[in-house]
Amino acid sequence: MRIGIVILPEERWMSARHRWRLAEEYGFDHAWTYDHLGWRDLVDGPWFDAIATLTAAATVTERIGLGTFVASPNFRHPVHLAREALAVDDVSQGRLLLGVGAGGTGFDAEVLGQEPLTPRERVDRFTEFVELLGRLTREDHVSYTGRHYRAVDARTLPGPVQQPRPPLIVAANGPRALRVAAEHGDGWVTTGAVQAMDDERAWWRSVRETADRFGAAQARSGRPAVARYLNLDSSPVYSLSSAEAFEDAVGRAAELGFTDVMAHWPRSSSWYAGDEKVLETVAEMLPRLRDC
Repeated sequence: MRIGIVILPEERWMSARHRWRLAEEYGFDHAWTYDHLGWRDLVDGPWFDAIATLTAAATVTERIGLGTFVASPNFRHPVHLAREALAVDDVSQGRLLLGVGAGGTGFDAEVLGQEPLTPRERVDRFTEFVELLGRLTREDHVSYTGRHYRAVDARTLPGPVQQPRPPLIVAANGPRALRVAAEHGDGWVTTGAVQAMDDERAWWRSVRETADRFGAAQARSGRPAVARYLNLDSSPVYSLSSAEAFEDAVGRAAELGFTDVMAHWPRSSSWYAGDEKVLETVAEMLPRLRDC
Protein backbone atom coordinates (compact mmCIF):
# COMPACT_ATOMS: atom_id res chain seq x y z
CA MET A 1 0.00 0.00 0.00
CA ARG A 2 1.25 3.46 -0.93
CA ILE A 3 -0.05 6.34 1.17
CA GLY A 4 -0.51 9.94 0.09
CA ILE A 5 -1.46 13.27 1.62
CA VAL A 6 -3.54 16.09 0.10
CA ILE A 7 -2.53 19.67 0.90
CA LEU A 8 -5.13 22.27 -0.06
CA PRO A 9 -3.59 25.24 -1.94
CA GLU A 10 -4.89 27.85 0.51
CA GLU A 11 -1.79 29.14 2.27
CA ARG A 12 0.81 31.57 1.01
CA TRP A 13 3.91 29.70 -0.09
CA MET A 14 6.06 31.02 2.76
CA SER A 15 3.82 28.96 5.06
CA ALA A 16 2.76 26.16 2.70
CA ARG A 17 6.27 25.03 1.77
CA HIS A 18 6.79 23.73 5.30
CA ARG A 19 3.94 21.26 4.85
CA TRP A 20 5.27 19.95 1.55
CA ARG A 21 8.69 19.41 3.08
CA LEU A 22 7.12 17.67 6.06
CA ALA A 23 5.04 15.44 3.76
CA GLU A 24 8.30 14.07 2.37
CA GLU A 25 10.05 13.93 5.75
CA TYR A 26 7.09 12.04 7.23
CA GLY A 27 7.52 9.40 4.54
CA PHE A 28 4.35 9.79 2.47
CA ASP A 29 4.63 8.27 -0.99
CA HIS A 30 2.81 11.05 -2.80
CA ALA A 31 1.39 14.51 -2.07
CA TRP A 32 -1.46 16.19 -3.95
CA THR A 33 -3.24 19.48 -4.23
CA TYR A 34 -6.68 20.43 -5.52
CA ASP A 35 -6.81 21.79 -9.06
CA HIS A 36 -9.74 24.20 -8.72
CA LEU A 37 -10.27 27.92 -9.20
CA GLY A 38 -12.25 27.80 -5.98
CA TRP A 39 -13.74 24.97 -3.94
CA ARG A 40 -17.11 24.71 -2.22
CA ASP A 41 -17.55 27.13 0.70
CA LEU A 42 -13.80 27.86 0.74
CA VAL A 43 -14.24 29.82 -2.49
CA ASP A 44 -14.26 33.15 -0.65
CA GLY A 45 -10.99 32.42 1.14
CA PRO A 46 -7.36 32.30 -0.03
CA TRP A 47 -6.68 29.91 -2.92
CA PHE A 48 -3.73 29.33 -5.24
CA ASP A 49 -3.08 27.58 -8.55
CA ALA A 50 -2.28 23.85 -8.47
CA ILE A 51 0.37 23.79 -11.20
CA ALA A 52 2.34 26.68 -9.71
CA THR A 53 2.04 25.08 -6.26
CA LEU A 54 3.33 21.72 -7.47
CA THR A 55 6.20 23.40 -9.30
CA ALA A 56 7.20 25.16 -6.11
CA ALA A 57 6.78 21.92 -4.14
CA ALA A 58 9.13 20.19 -6.57
CA THR A 59 11.88 22.63 -5.60
CA VAL A 60 11.66 21.88 -1.86
CA THR A 61 11.33 18.07 -2.11
CA GLU A 62 13.39 15.32 -3.71
CA ARG A 63 11.52 12.02 -3.57
CA ILE A 64 7.80 12.33 -3.05
CA GLY A 65 5.34 12.05 -5.95
CA LEU A 66 3.44 15.26 -6.74
CA GLY A 67 -0.11 15.14 -8.06
CA THR A 68 -3.04 17.18 -9.34
CA PHE A 69 -6.25 16.17 -7.59
CA VAL A 70 -7.69 16.57 -10.16
CA ALA A 71 -7.24 18.68 -13.31
CA SER A 72 -10.48 19.03 -15.23
CA PRO A 73 -11.94 20.35 -18.48
CA ASN A 74 -13.88 23.02 -16.57
CA PHE A 75 -11.07 25.49 -17.11
CA ARG A 76 -8.15 23.60 -18.68
CA HIS A 77 -7.43 22.79 -22.31
CA PRO A 78 -5.41 19.61 -22.94
CA VAL A 79 -2.79 21.39 -25.08
CA HIS A 80 -1.94 23.91 -22.37
CA LEU A 81 -2.24 21.34 -19.57
CA ALA A 82 0.19 19.07 -21.38
CA ARG A 83 2.75 21.88 -21.49
CA GLU A 84 2.23 22.59 -17.80
CA ALA A 85 2.58 18.90 -16.97
CA LEU A 86 5.78 18.75 -19.00
CA ALA A 87 7.22 21.60 -16.92
CA VAL A 88 6.27 20.09 -13.54
CA ASP A 89 7.61 16.70 -14.61
CA ASP A 90 10.88 18.35 -15.62
CA VAL A 91 11.31 20.48 -12.50
CA SER A 92 10.48 17.51 -10.26
CA GLN A 93 12.74 15.18 -12.29
CA GLY A 94 9.95 12.75 -13.07
CA ARG A 95 7.71 12.88 -9.99
CA LEU A 96 4.46 14.21 -11.48
CA LEU A 97 1.22 12.25 -11.09
CA LEU A 98 -1.27 13.76 -13.52
CA GLY A 99 -4.68 13.33 -11.92
CA VAL A 100 -7.62 14.26 -14.15
CA GLY A 101 -11.39 14.28 -13.72
CA ALA A 102 -14.54 15.19 -15.63
CA GLY A 103 -15.22 18.40 -13.73
CA GLY A 104 -18.43 18.87 -11.81
CA THR A 105 -20.82 21.72 -11.19
CA GLY A 106 -20.17 24.73 -8.99
CA PHE A 107 -17.69 27.58 -9.08
CA ASP A 108 -15.20 26.07 -11.55
CA ALA A 109 -18.00 25.34 -14.00
CA GLU A 110 -19.48 28.84 -13.78
CA VAL A 111 -16.72 31.40 -13.20
CA LEU A 112 -15.69 31.59 -16.87
CA GLY A 113 -19.29 32.10 -17.97
CA GLN A 114 -19.64 28.65 -19.49
CA GLU A 115 -22.97 27.24 -20.54
CA PRO A 116 -23.98 24.48 -18.10
CA LEU A 117 -23.46 20.93 -19.33
CA THR A 118 -25.56 17.88 -18.59
CA PRO A 119 -23.83 14.91 -16.90
CA ARG A 120 -23.74 13.14 -20.28
CA GLU A 121 -22.15 16.16 -21.95
CA ARG A 122 -19.54 16.40 -19.20
CA VAL A 123 -18.49 12.79 -19.78
CA ASP A 124 -18.43 13.36 -23.55
CA ARG A 125 -16.13 16.31 -23.01
CA PHE A 126 -14.03 14.32 -20.52
CA THR A 127 -13.57 11.48 -23.00
CA GLU A 128 -12.09 13.90 -25.55
CA PHE A 129 -10.03 15.60 -22.83
CA VAL A 130 -8.39 12.34 -21.76
CA GLU A 131 -7.91 11.05 -25.31
CA LEU A 132 -6.17 14.24 -26.44
CA LEU A 133 -4.16 14.69 -23.24
CA GLY A 134 -3.02 11.09 -23.47
CA ARG A 135 -1.66 11.67 -26.96
CA LEU A 136 -0.05 14.99 -26.02
CA THR A 137 1.87 13.39 -23.15
CA ARG A 138 3.26 10.67 -25.44
CA GLU A 139 3.58 12.19 -28.90
CA ASP A 140 4.85 15.29 -30.70
CA HIS A 141 3.02 17.05 -33.58
CA VAL A 142 -0.48 16.14 -32.42
CA SER A 143 -3.59 17.12 -34.38
CA TYR A 144 -7.08 16.34 -33.11
CA THR A 145 -10.64 17.27 -34.01
CA GLY A 146 -13.49 16.64 -31.62
CA ARG A 147 -16.70 18.30 -30.58
CA HIS A 148 -15.18 19.94 -27.52
CA TYR A 149 -11.47 20.18 -28.35
CA ARG A 150 -9.21 20.76 -31.31
CA ALA A 151 -5.45 20.70 -31.65
CA VAL A 152 -3.50 21.67 -34.75
CA ASP A 153 0.03 20.30 -34.94
CA ALA A 154 0.58 20.71 -31.18
CA ARG A 155 4.25 20.46 -30.16
CA THR A 156 5.42 18.68 -27.04
CA LEU A 157 9.22 18.61 -27.19
CA PRO A 158 11.38 17.82 -25.30
CA GLY A 159 8.95 15.25 -23.93
CA PRO A 160 8.57 14.15 -20.31
CA VAL A 161 11.25 12.87 -17.97
CA GLN A 162 9.00 9.91 -17.14
CA GLN A 163 8.66 7.52 -20.03
CA PRO A 164 6.49 6.92 -21.85
CA ARG A 165 4.63 9.69 -19.97
CA PRO A 166 3.75 10.91 -16.46
CA PRO A 167 1.13 8.53 -15.04
CA LEU A 168 -2.37 9.62 -16.04
CA ILE A 169 -4.54 9.00 -12.97
CA VAL A 170 -8.18 9.13 -14.06
CA ALA A 171 -10.91 9.93 -11.55
CA ALA A 172 -14.11 8.01 -12.21
CA ASN A 173 -17.20 6.75 -10.41
CA GLY A 174 -19.95 6.41 -13.03
CA PRO A 175 -20.14 3.70 -15.72
CA ARG A 176 -18.97 5.78 -18.70
CA ALA A 177 -16.18 7.52 -16.81
CA LEU A 178 -15.01 4.15 -15.51
CA ARG A 179 -14.65 2.99 -19.10
CA VAL A 180 -12.55 6.06 -19.87
CA ALA A 181 -10.33 5.27 -16.88
CA ALA A 182 -10.02 1.61 -17.86
CA GLU A 183 -9.18 2.36 -21.49
CA HIS A 184 -6.86 5.35 -21.06
CA GLY A 185 -5.60 5.59 -17.48
CA ASP A 186 -2.31 4.55 -15.93
CA GLY A 187 -4.18 4.63 -12.64
CA TRP A 188 -7.72 5.07 -11.36
CA VAL A 189 -8.92 7.19 -8.43
CA THR A 190 -12.36 7.14 -6.83
CA THR A 191 -14.29 8.94 -4.11
CA GLY A 192 -17.03 6.34 -3.83
CA ALA A 193 -20.69 7.31 -4.18
CA VAL A 194 -21.60 10.90 -3.34
CA GLN A 195 -25.09 9.88 -2.21
CA ALA A 196 -23.56 7.61 0.45
CA MET A 197 -21.44 10.25 2.14
CA ASP A 198 -23.63 10.48 5.25
CA ASP A 199 -23.48 6.76 6.02
CA GLU A 200 -20.08 5.17 6.56
CA ARG A 201 -21.22 1.61 5.90
CA ALA A 202 -23.06 2.65 2.75
CA TRP A 203 -19.99 4.57 1.59
CA TRP A 204 -17.67 1.58 1.97
CA ARG A 205 -20.25 -0.55 0.20
CA SER A 206 -20.28 1.96 -2.67
CA VAL A 207 -16.48 1.84 -2.84
CA ARG A 208 -16.58 -1.95 -3.15
CA GLU A 209 -19.24 -1.80 -5.86
CA THR A 210 -17.38 0.90 -7.79
CA ALA A 211 -14.13 -1.08 -7.57
CA ASP A 212 -15.93 -4.14 -8.93
CA ARG A 213 -17.30 -2.11 -11.85
CA PHE A 214 -13.86 -0.73 -12.60
CA GLY A 215 -12.41 -4.23 -12.52
CA ALA A 216 -15.01 -5.38 -15.03
CA ALA A 217 -14.33 -2.38 -17.28
CA GLN A 218 -10.61 -3.02 -17.12
CA ALA A 219 -11.07 -6.69 -17.99
CA ARG A 220 -13.10 -5.70 -21.04
CA SER A 221 -10.40 -3.22 -22.09
CA GLY A 222 -7.78 -5.97 -22.22
CA ARG A 223 -5.17 -3.65 -20.71
CA PRO A 224 -2.84 -4.58 -17.83
CA ALA A 225 -3.87 -3.84 -14.26
CA VAL A 226 -3.21 -0.30 -13.05
CA ALA A 227 -2.79 1.40 -9.69
CA ARG A 228 -6.03 2.02 -7.78
CA TYR A 229 -6.29 5.12 -5.59
CA LEU A 230 -8.96 5.79 -2.96
CA ASN A 231 -9.73 9.17 -1.43
CA LEU A 232 -10.34 8.08 2.16
CA ASP A 233 -11.85 11.43 3.13
CA SER A 234 -14.92 11.11 0.95
CA SER A 235 -16.12 8.87 3.76
CA PRO A 236 -18.32 10.44 6.48
CA VAL A 237 -15.49 9.65 8.90
CA TYR A 238 -12.42 11.85 8.41
CA SER A 239 -9.54 9.41 8.09
CA LEU A 240 -7.21 11.45 10.32
CA SER A 241 -9.76 11.92 13.10
CA SER A 242 -7.58 9.42 14.97
CA ALA A 243 -4.68 7.09 14.27
CA GLU A 244 -7.03 4.14 14.82
CA ALA A 245 -9.52 5.49 12.25
CA PHE A 246 -6.74 5.88 9.72
CA GLU A 247 -5.36 2.39 10.27
CA ASP A 248 -8.86 0.94 9.92
CA ALA A 249 -9.50 2.85 6.67
CA VAL A 250 -6.17 1.75 5.15
CA GLY A 251 -6.90 -1.86 6.05
CA ARG A 252 -10.36 -1.72 4.46
CA ALA A 253 -8.95 -0.16 1.31
CA ALA A 254 -6.31 -2.88 1.04
CA GLU A 255 -8.97 -5.57 1.38
CA LEU A 256 -10.81 -4.02 -1.57
CA GLY A 257 -7.73 -4.17 -3.78
CA PHE A 258 -6.60 -0.54 -3.64
CA THR A 259 -2.89 0.03 -4.10
CA ASP A 260 -2.91 3.65 -2.92
CA VAL A 261 -4.88 5.80 -0.48
CA MET A 262 -5.02 9.54 0.10
CA ALA A 263 -5.86 11.55 3.22
CA HIS A 264 -6.09 15.31 3.74
CA TRP A 265 -3.77 17.39 5.86
CA PRO A 266 -5.70 18.41 9.00
CA ARG A 267 -7.20 21.89 8.89
CA SER A 268 -8.12 24.07 11.85
CA SER A 269 -11.84 24.13 11.01
CA SER A 270 -14.51 23.21 8.45
CA TRP A 271 -13.45 20.61 5.88
CA TYR A 272 -10.95 18.05 7.19
CA ALA A 273 -10.80 19.68 10.61
CA GLY A 274 -8.37 17.78 12.79
CA ASP A 275 -5.25 17.72 14.92
CA GLU A 276 -1.82 17.70 13.30
CA LYS A 277 -0.59 15.53 16.19
CA VAL A 278 -2.68 12.71 14.70
CA LEU A 279 -0.85 13.23 11.42
CA GLU A 280 2.48 12.95 13.25
CA THR A 281 1.37 9.68 14.85
CA VAL A 282 0.20 8.31 11.51
CA ALA A 283 3.55 9.24 9.97
CA GLU A 284 5.27 7.00 12.52
CA MET A 285 2.92 4.18 11.51
CA LEU A 286 3.55 4.44 7.74
CA PRO A 287 6.19 1.68 7.47
CA ARG A 288 3.79 -0.81 9.08
CA LEU A 289 0.74 0.41 7.17
CA ARG A 290 2.49 -0.12 3.84
CA ASP A 291 2.40 -3.84 4.54
CA CYS A 292 -1.41 -3.89 4.58
